[in-house]
Amino acid sequence: MGSFDFVTIFFLVAAVVIFLQLRNVLGRRTGNEKPPFDPYSRRESAESVPTPDRGKVVTLPRRDGSEGEDGPYAQVDAFTPAGPLNQSLRRVVDGDPSFSPNEFVNGAKLAYEMIVVAFADGDRKTLKNLLSREVYEGFDAAISERESKGEVVKSNFVGIEKADIVSAEVKDQEVNITIRIISQLISATYDKDGNLIDGDAEAVAEVNDIWTFARDVRSRDPNWKLIATESEG
Repeated sequence: MGSFDFVTIFFLVAAVVIFLQLRNVLGRRTGNEKPPFDPYSRRESAESVPTPDRGKVVTLPRRDGSEGEDGPYAQVDAFTPAGPLNQSLRRVVDGDPSFSPNEFVNGAKLAYEMIVVAFADGDRKTLKNLLSREVYEGFDAAISERESKGEVVKSNFVGIEKADIVSAEVKDQEVNITIRIISQLISATYDKDGNLIDGDAEAVAEVNDIWTFARDVRSRDPNWKLIATESEG
């Protein structure tokens, strides 16, 4: 056997020995190992699970009601300093321990956009799920009047510049929270002949609204509904 064959056999033996040692150290696959960590797997699995159609109802986010290390009012104290609003929000927490002011504001902003867009589009189904009966009747009457005249609204919701809770109160078992929202909107109304009669199809307008949302804390339904609207200029 030549020197070349000897060297080849030597390296083959060494490779087999190293492989056996690595297998002893790392172990063998049994088929029960956990898959490698995928940072997107949780998100993808959540998106793949079908959710029931709730008619576009916006659920303002809620926590599990646990107090945590800083007590039940920690989120309220972090949201607003001591004062009338702080005390009012604390009373809301007393009635609904799962309430979070920051999450309420985020949910209210989402609801605001959906309502504004639905009103412009004449989408009564979405509005009915987000408004109290009295407010819905007012919106429905305005849409009906617009339709009877053959008017069409074309709008583009640009975004919300600012949203702040201005007051909160608990009436019996109902929580009412009023929020001031400053939004930007492009809106134009046309008559049946296509003539512009209100708004501007290109200019971004600033809209200042004060809306009040309500929820019965005794209800298992976590959804809030718009019960009052007011425009600030």
